[in-house]
Formats: sequence, structure tokens, C-alpha cells
Amino acid sequence: MENAQQTPAPGALSWRLSSHPITLLTFLFFRISSLLIYLFGIRLLTSNFVLIFIITILLLAMDFYYLKNIAGRRLVGLRWWNEVDTATGDSRWVFESADPETRTINATDKRFFWIALYAQPVLWVLLAIVALASLEFIWLTLVGEFGLFLLSLWARECSLELFIALILTITNTLAFSRCDKFSQATGFASNAMYGSGIARSLAGGIVSSWFRR
Repeated sequence: MENAQQTPAPGALSWRLSSHPITLLTFLFFRISSLLIYLFGIRLLTSNFVLIFIITILLLAMDFYYLKNIAGRRLVGLRWWNEVDTATGDSRWVFESADPETRTINATDKRFFWIALYAQPVLWVLLAIVALASLEFIWLTLVGEFGLFLLSLWARECSLELFIALILTITNTLAFSRCDKFSQATGFASNAMYGSGIARSLAGGIVSSWFRR
């Protein structure tokens, strides 16, 4: 009786129920670490903002790559990549899903994946709002040319970091949401042309090369 009560129910948010615990824990580590470094790095690790900036960007890049190429495929059977038509130069997004008849997705993995996928961009948006609010406060408190110079440097570096974080996290969120939609509609090996949609407008030519297979 006691063992039955202590055993987590199927689909519960417990990594012990995962079919791929190492993949899941690595995925969650990358999802959380960039946020923690951004929030507490200067207070706990170093006062060098440039170093914190570099570490955060590297963690975001690793999170983007791991989610796109490994975690999505192993945890929920979804994958996406970007291809360029050599003949026309047009870019397209390709979505792929595992065959539901040959693979059963673990309910715990699925819950962890989608919660973490949507939670991170929401948190980055909130941090961007906080950064804008604090910037307004600094404008009221800093005086003199030197204060304005420091403010401009801080604003440029902070806004760039948040911009990159939003681009990477929102792009993966849009792509996997689209991939999940197509997988439910057409099943195995779903493909979709997404050359002129939201994602292309969002990322543009700056980051299109990052999304290739």
C-alpha cells in the first residue's frame, strides 16, 4: 500500500519515469543554466559582465543545438531543420516526426519537454521587460556624460544578450510547435514548406544558416 502511494503516477514530472533520463536531465540543464547565469552570474561567479555575456550565449547556443537535434528527437520523436533550394535559393523548414505505430512517446518525457519548451521563452520575455523597466530607472538616476556613457554600454550589451536569447528560444518553440502540428495531421516524416512564414521573418538571413541540418 505504501509502495503504491510512493510510486509516481505515469506521466508525473519525475525524471525516474523518463525513458531517456540522461537526455532529459541534459535538456533541463541547458534550459535552466543560461537563465541562472544571466540572473546570478555577476553576483556569484564574477563581476566581469563580458565573461557572463559569453558564457550565457554559449549556453544558449548549446541549448538550441541540443534541443533541435537530440532532445526533440529522443523525448518526443520530433525533429526539424532548414534547407536551402540550390536552384532557387529559397529557404524551407522541414519537419519530421517518429512513426506512432513503431514508437510510443513516454508521457513524462513529453510533459517535461513541452513545459520546458514554452516556459523558457516566457521567462526571457519577462526578463526583457524587467531590463527595459530598469533601464528607465537608470535614466532617471544617472546624471552627467559619464553616466550616460555607462548606460549606453550596459544597454547595448544587455539588449543584445536578451535579443539573442529570444531569437534562439522562440525559434525553437515555433519550430517544434509547427512540427507537432504537422505530425498530428500527417503522421510519419511530415514535411512543410515554411519559407515565408513567421520563422523566416523572425530570424531572417542572419541566423538561417544555424538551422540547417
